Amino acid sequence: MTATIDAQTLTDISLAHLPTDPASLRFSPVKTGKHNASFWVECDAGRFVLRIAPPDDAGLLFYERLMMRQEPRLHALIRANTPIPAAEVIGYDFSRRLIDRDYILLAALPGQPLSEVSGLTATQFSRTLHQVGEYLRQLHTLTATGCLDLNPTQYGYLGEHQPMPPQPDWGSAFELMWHKLLDDVVASGGYTQAEAQAMRDLLELHRRHFERPVTASLLHMDVWSQNILIDDAGNVTGLVDFDRALWGDIEIEYAVLDYCGISEPPFWQGYGRPRDESTPALIRRQFYLLYEIQKYIPIRIWRRSDPAGAEQYKQRSFQLAAQLLPKR
Repeated sequence: MTATIDAQTLTDISLAHLPTDPASLRFSPVKTGKHNASFWVECDAGRFVLRIAPPDDAGLLFYERLMMRQEPRLHALIRANTPIPAAEVIGYDFSRRLIDRDYILLAALPGQPLSEVSGLTATQFSRTLHQVGEYLRQLHTLTATGCLDLNPTQYGYLGEHQPMPPQPDWGSAFELMWHKLLDDVVASGGYTQAEAQAMRDLLELHRRHFERPVTASLLHMDVWSQNILIDDAGNVTGLVDFDRALWGDIEIEYAVLDYCGISEPPFWQGYGRPRDESTPALIRRQFYLLYEIQKYIPIRIWRRSDPAGAEQYKQRSFQLAAQLLPKR
């Protein structure tokens, strides 16, 4: 993806937002990250990260289309209302004037991705997870009502990319998200209509467990080792990539943490809030994990050309779904 973006285009984008001598500009690809084409931008004005969205026809999930467009507001909210180390947005352009994709230019944060660090001691790794827990608890205090001036409260993907109509309660929002994701899986060829209908029926069978009062909290939805920046001592210096964020039930965030290996005791100590272990919560947990896993079926087909990998995610999804069926 990076090879299709020439140096002159990178220069034009940078000069549109940075007061710097063009001769001082230096670009190098950011090695981590799989969705956007990202570049380090170094110049007389400082060090920055330029993230360029994939082409519109890259094979995107329903909530990934134009999702970068919600980041400027989210970064401003997070930086103004929490101590979370989120990058300053230097500039962005969604007009497609300089390139046929959306882009955002961010001030570079210190540290390096947890995924790229070797040799962390157990104490240092625990420190990292503890601090991630502290920061996510602070993120979850931001609510749609308080931050988006909504009356009444709304739920779902509420960003400028508008992938779904806002919903009046979390149960309705998750149901719509579930169906739209299944539409993507079917469109990719990952499920037959009958297989998707079985998944739709499964949620309907357990719909009552989602019908409860839920705060519309801001959720990152992509906290994993590549999106956590740390220093040499394991201190968190940045949380990045808020483009998949949504507003809803904090339990769905936990499912992503489970899947990505972040949900360990030090994380929960930092988060400082006990997890609901009731039977309804465990059922919701299974659905939220399914929501996370099923997305990889179309991703593997559309973007990775990996039908064998997609089949593995499909079979894992069927196994999880079977555990939610009534016992005979």
